[in-house]
Amino acid sequence: MTDLDEFIDTLRSRELFERGASITTTRSPGRLDVMGGIADYCGSLVLQRPIAEATFAAAQLIDLPEVQIISVGRAPYVVPLRALAPEGDPLTYEDARQLFASAEHHWAAYVAGHFIVLMRERGVHFSEGVRIVIASSVPEGKGVSSSAAIETASMHAIASAFGIDLDPLDLALLCQKAENLIAGAPCGVMDQMTCVFGEKDSLLALLCQPATLQPALCVPDDISLWGLDSGERHAVGGSDYTSVRTGAFMGYRIIAEHDGVPSDYLANLSPSDFESEFVRYLPDEMSGRDFLARYGGTADSVTIVDPARTYRIRQPTAHPVHEHHRVRLFRELMLEPSSEERRVQLGELMYQSHASYSACGLGSKGTDRLVDLVYKEGPKQGLYGARITGGGSGGTVAVLGRSDAGAAIGRVVDAYEAATGYRPYVFSGSSPGMTSFGVLNVTL
Repeated sequence: MTDLDEFIDTLRSRELFERGASITTTRSPGRLDVMGGIADYCGSLVLQRPIAEATFAAAQLIDLPEVQIISVGRAPYVVPLRALAPEGDPLTYEDARQLFASAEHHWAAYVAGHFIVLMRERGVHFSEGVRIVIASSVPEGKGVSSSAAIETASMHAIASAFGIDLDPLDLALLCQKAENLIAGAPCGVMDQMTCVFGEKDSLLALLCQPATLQPALCVPDDISLWGLDSGERHAVGGSDYTSVRTGAFMGYRIIAEHDGVPSDYLANLSPSDFESEFVRYLPDEMSGRDFLARYGGTADSVTIVDPARTYRIRQPTAHPVHEHHRVRLFRELMLEPSSEERRVQLGELMYQSHASYSACGLGSKGTDRLVDLVYKEGPKQGLYGARITGGGSGGTVAVLGRSDAGAAIGRVVDAYEAATGYRPYVFSGSSPGMTSFGVLNVTL
């Protein structure tokens, strides 16, 4: 559901609010990770495109002391305010995570979790209940930030309904905290920032140190971007993503122990310094038990080193160092005059990024197949580069091509369907972020 009128019609036809009621309505898009991806948690520059698919949220205060969450297509979830704040004290984040731990109710953590975050981080007291209705066209499990779209749209609606003053940056960071500490997904901040600040037909440029917006990058007229869904489900909370993130912070800790590091962010190491000075200290892999015995722990606040696991170290540590360099070069190339050479170089950076994901263990058969099909079409057919996106291990592939390469994209889709039986969904449009939409007060 991408259209406001369609959302309002759904609210009316299903009588999800009383007729004549005034409701607060917000909207946040999903995002296509063009470059940067998993390097965000190590301070990299990332380039993200808000997609046309979006989440709408509507909220209204109610007399009952409870939070009612209605997600179109799911069974409603209702939680009493007293369950979120027993005896007036908000749940700890650990207790909140347990409250939403079941598979049946976990989705509600991305909405109801905001109440706990607002109570704990901003001292908000909720004396009234609220009904929140959500409808989304951002597909789940595709690596295009369906969770961040729900988080930011619902947080915006909640804050507006209760008159809570949150600036957009604060809202994005609080949503990330809810996802990290309550939903239990150790994501970086790029998803929430793109959902909030993204601009239509542009790439959001974000230096994740921790969340510094840089000038948006308008996509040139000679270039188009697509997202192709592999059909393989992606999950930020999955063990592959989590173990790669953990491995990167383990590597950072090892470097710091042996030779010190000149920056608070791993991404700020130059590739040449990393390869000449630091990589020699990093084992290919290491058990959590051995690491903890020698180094004690990492500086990451949202992952824990498991003594019983073995982690890849060298490649997950190298990835953000080289990815930050690739993303900066990608941005510089996008600003240069149009040329075939520029498009080829942009595509090569995407292929390099994809290969680095695979070396980290975050590839998948489906995404590799899509990238290979794009490569075989090649520049002669108008396709220059492709890479797995977001947390990897399935999900969506971002593709860069000429603006007239729609037919080549169609052939890639047809070939993938013929080989796998699954026809990829194509993400092709763009739309503005949450701040551009603002808040609409609608009377039903």
